[in-house]
Amino acid sequence: MNGLYDTAEPNVIDDGMLRRAVEEQGPSDEAGHIAKAEGIDFKDVTNLHLDFRQILKIDNLWQFQNLTKLQLDNNLIEKIQGLDTLVNLVWLDLSFNNIEVIEGLSTLTKLEDLSLYNNRISVIENMDSLKHLQVLSIGNNNLTSLENLVYLRRFEQLRTLSLTGNPICEDENYKLFVATHLPNLVYLDFRLIDENIRDIANVKYQYSIEELNHNETLERVKREKEEQSQRELDKHKAAYVEYLNGPFLFEGMYAEDVDGTRLSTLPGVDELVDLYRTKCTEVCQSIFDYGLKHYEKREAEMSIFNQCLQEAVTENQEASAKQIEEFQINNNELLDELSQIADQQIVDAKSLQYSQEIAQLMDSLLNLELQLVDQVEEIVKEYERNINELMSTFLETIQGLMAQIRDLENHHHEKILEMCIIMLERVLKGEMDEDMTDELRTLFVDKDTIINAVSASHDIHLLKIDNREDELVTKINNWASNLIQQVHREEQQRNRKRVAEINAYIDHLRDDLDNLDVHDQI
Repeated sequence: MNGLYDTAEPNVIDDGMLRRAVEEQGPSDEAGHIAKAEGIDFKDVTNLHLDFRQILKIDNLWQFQNLTKLQLDNNLIEKIQGLDTLVNLVWLDLSFNNIEVIEGLSTLTKLEDLSLYNNRISVIENMDSLKHLQVLSIGNNNLTSLENLVYLRRFEQLRTLSLTGNPICEDENYKLFVATHLPNLVYLDFRLIDENIRDIANVKYQYSIEELNHNETLERVKREKEEQSQRELDKHKAAYVEYLNGPFLFEGMYAEDVDGTRLSTLPGVDELVDLYRTKCTEVCQSIFDYGLKHYEKREAEMSIFNQCLQEAVTENQEASAKQIEEFQINNNELLDELSQIADQQIVDAKSLQYSQEIAQLMDSLLNLELQLVDQVEEIVKEYERNINELMSTFLETIQGLMAQIRDLENHHHEKILEMCIIMLERVLKGEMDEDMTDELRTLFVDKDTIINAVSASHDIHLLKIDNREDELVTKINNWASNLIQQVHREEQQRNRKRVAEINAYIDHLRDDLDNLDVHDQI
């Protein structure tokens, strides 16, 4: 279909091609900035044209982190790939290539306009993540199935669709099918969809559309429930109490406990197991409820800290801005005088005065920053104390509740062991033949065998309890440690950035003075 470059020599996208492409577009906001001495800063490029370059493979675009528009039309591209890092892309043109499969677009969630015109595509697929798609051009391809167009119903913002030149356009029901199955579509093949056509189509496909709407509603409800469940699970994980709001821990104890599962089927033992299950689940629910409440307390403490920190930084920034404003008001007049004075001695004296004023401003700004550093240090210390206090209370409560589960397990173990010893005597007397399976009979051959089986079951249960407690304690400790480290790291970065800003501003003032002196001396 696309024979434009059948005999052309294929190219790869390398730094040389990218540099030339950006340079050709010039140093504008859309094309990016030409870097100073070291070359081109691709991070600044938002608009990139790579059309008509005989490109065979999409590659080496990872540096264009802020790209919003990419033109790759009229090339030799066979596979959509290498676009994963272009997460800010809004407009993408892949028309006039040799693409057979739609793929490699899953990370382009901001994409609004996509052109795949004049390729070799036979199925519209693999575009689920393009929730903001508004314009799709996929004419002159190999689309043969009208039913495949139903896939486009998921794009609620799709308003413009071009399919002209595909085999499906030859179907006499083509326009009617599209009009009724894509009710939000406004333009089809560059023409406004006539409402009369849509009315006719809705009558023709009434029953199939009703069924489709019904199925989509069921699917949407199912998806919403799954999303809600996932949000709840994410919150439970953030609170480190996931799967503790039910019998999950108890069931986990028996998941690998073969002997315990066998014994639980015995008359009398099953009642003990049910009682243990109920009490264990109640304690787990207590851990879960407490964990969620503590999570809310942690979130509230973090919010208060961030608010206090932001207030301190804002207040300091306002004080710094006031210092700079006062400096500029007091010294703008001095700069004007310097540009007019011819007497070199007076120029030197006033230049020295201005230089001293700059030095005083620098000292003042750095002192303000030092004050902020001390203030933030106190805020962080208070925050750390509060977090440690929350942690201590949390761990004490959780470990106390976990101890209750161990007590339940120990009590259950003693009861089961006592019951099994009594049952062993009945088995040896032949009184349990009807209630005993062959698997259970292998455990009731002698006292040592049954004691070992019950003890092994007990050990498995204790290990599960210990592991769950260790997991919870480790996660909460790691959270606290990482949180405080992150706070110190971010404050260090903020301080370094602020000092660099002050130095840059002071250097700028001094450069202005130096440039003025040079002019006067000339």
